[in-house]
Amino acid sequence: MLTTLEFTKQGVNKYQRNNMDELIIEKLTNIEQMLAAQSLLKKDVLNFEETCRYLDISQSHLYKLTSTKQIPHFCPQGKRLYFNRVELDEWLQRNRQASESDIEQAAIDYVIRNRHSKR
Repeated sequence: MLTTLEFTKQGVNKYQRNNMDELIIEKLTNIEQMLAAQSLLKKDVLNFEETCRYLDISQSHLYKLTSTKQIPHFCPQGKRLYFNRVELDEWLQRNRQASESDIEQAAIDYVIRNRHSKR
């Protein structure tokens, strides 16, 4: 028969093992996700699901963007959608919002250019 101390040690060891198993599974899941993300960066053409992951948007949102022709895509056989990763990057970077310092610099440049024309 186990003493209270031995029983407690076994319980703690089992608890530690379970926590360790959970930690290992969590780490492996993170590694798997990182590898999947890296593989997307190596591909030139992405399918629909890969594009959702790459852009971090839902499938319904991507369908809406493609159906309204707001995002560049290919539909070679009329069914499956494909996306050029470089074009997606360019699409993501459109409509850049200027920072405060960009606006200030543009104002300074404007004043300097127009100061000479008013004389």
